[in-house]
Amino acid sequence: MLRNVVLAAATGAAALAAGLASAQEKYPSRPIEFIVPWGPGGGADQLARKMARLLEPELKASMPVLNVPGGTGGTGMTKMLSAPADGYSISVYIADTHALLATSNPRWKPADFVPLGIMIRQPSALFVKMDSPLKTWADVVKAAKASPGKLKVAILGFGSVDDMALKYMETKGIRFTGVPYAKPGERYTAILGGHADILYEQPGDVRSFLDSRQMRPILIFNKERVLPEFADIPSSREAGIEVYLPQFRSVVVRAGTDPQHVRMLAAAVAKMAQEPEFYGFLKESLALRDSFIPASGAQKFLDAELAALQKFAAALKGK
Repeated sequence: MLRNVVLAAATGAAALAAGLASAQEKYPSRPIEFIVPWGPGGGADQLARKMARLLEPELKASMPVLNVPGGTGGTGMTKMLSAPADGYSISVYIADTHALLATSNPRWKPADFVPLGIMIRQPSALFVKMDSPLKTWADVVKAAKASPGKLKVAILGFGSVDDMALKYMETKGIRFTGVPYAKPGERYTAILGGHADILYEQPGDVRSFLDSRQMRPILIFNKERVLPEFADIPSSREAGIEVYLPQFRSVVVRAGTDPQHVRMLAAAVAKMAQEPEFYGFLKESLALRDSFIPASGAQKFLDAELAALQKFAAALKGK
């Protein structure tokens, strides 16, 4: 009888172990939350919604998008990192949030998350309302020097790439007042409604306003005029403004997540990035066609970007 009891217990334990293993292998078995650390309507939000729609058939799971604005992206990152490391919560992670590691002391560090891929890379620019009296970059410089701080620039947040660019221009005698808006729609409304004079943004994010001739670019932060759509707009290098700091948008998951889950997510992201529809999205966003960097090279990219941001931040402090 004792032997039968032992055998039954062993069989039950084996069945339980097999059941647990089976449960572990079945991933995902419920929705994967896709966090956007910004309000709806901006480039990060557009990216997440496009990716969610393309990834759902591949992962066979729904991916609800959750907007968590605040703290230059830090609020959304904190939410993602406070969730269990089980692969059921991922987040958009962009250059402006990455800049916090160089300009402030956020509650998280690079070792806290794992990149699944760099999705979009593109230059940033300054935009004005179509009927703005600021017709050229020379007009902006003249106005900023005549009345330091009078011109208001709508930015993502303090400590962001936007904020760093403004601080650099101040060292050149071009002083603005940065006004942070966590929600993209509020930044755009600020320009169109006259509450701000200039907008710091990526061209693709405001494409609809450009196409409808409500906004126009006035300076592209790049070494060259890389966008054929704005061939007549000067680059920051031409203007003597050594600010490039290109925008990137990536997708990350919490460190400590089951490596198999991470590999599955990264593989799905890499496959999706080759879809014609995603290339179409990059084109519509005025981003580099070769924007995508898979997980295997994403960490190296983030490390290099952080080094550049830290160097730039240190140079600003020294001036």
